Amino acid sequence: MAVRFEPTHAKGESFDLPADGQMTVELQDVAFKYRGMDQPVISGINLSLNKPGLYCIVGPNGVGKSTLIKCINKLNMPSEGRVLINGWDTRELKLKDVARFIGYVPVTTMDVFSMPVIDAILLGAKSESKWKTTDNDLEKATRVMKMLGIEDLSMRGFNQLSAGQHQKVAICRGLIQDPKMLILDEPTANLDVKHQVYVTELLRGLAEDSGMIVLMISHDLNVAAKYAHEIIVMSPPGVISKTGPPEEVITEDLISDLYDIECKVTSDEGRPHVVLGSARSI
Repeated sequence: MAVRFEPTHAKGESFDLPADGQMTVELQDVAFKYRGMDQPVISGINLSLNKPGLYCIVGPNGVGKSTLIKCINKLNMPSEGRVLINGWDTRELKLKDVARFIGYVPVTTMDVFSMPVIDAILLGAKSESKWKTTDNDLEKATRVMKMLGIEDLSMRGFNQLSAGQHQKVAICRGLIQDPKMLILDEPTANLDVKHQVYVTELLRGLAEDSGMIVLMISHDLNVAAKYAHEIIVMSPPGVISKTGPPEEVITEDLISDLYDIECKVTSDEGRPHVVLGSARSI
């Protein structure tokens, strides 16, 4: 049964950061079911994100990782429970309110732009002027391109880029508004090993240096274990089964049970490292 909606704030109150300036997100007994489905994709989700850090969601295919993050930024509205952003129930907020504080980078971009890279990035800016790009917008775009090391691509056509370069442009779009939280759905997809490490190191650095909450989905257990401040494990049937620092979460028993695969977990400079064995079944 869906929880009856009760406003968290009085009418006329302004949606903003808490007094201490720290972005907070809390999920309370969240479930989500797509129209026409008998069973929810995720259920009983309780999660608090209230301090800066890189949080990695891991788990096998089909457990609702993408569904979960879309409930946070209001692309999905929970069927049950509620999502609180800075203490406000997302039912009280418009999408533009949420977008003020949460940047989003989807798993892939299917856009086929012929426009220059800098213009593709500027699509993520909410300009001070509704009708033209401002100097401030251009400064922001230039800054995020430098952060991702693609400033030399600024005038190249977006549809001329490699898959990995597309992903970097997508991340730039997510960062251009200086969000307090950045959500990324497999941001290292289509990147080679060097750039997987580079992007994940960058995201960890953003969290630490900017006081940002960075929440990303990852299928690379070793990248997540090496760089995440906390791991969020999702398992069938769409639940969070464990959260915590990588050294507490990434164990042989958990990985074997979760993925039905043989493995060993060793230590690399105090961080767990997964050595995969044979798959038990297909």
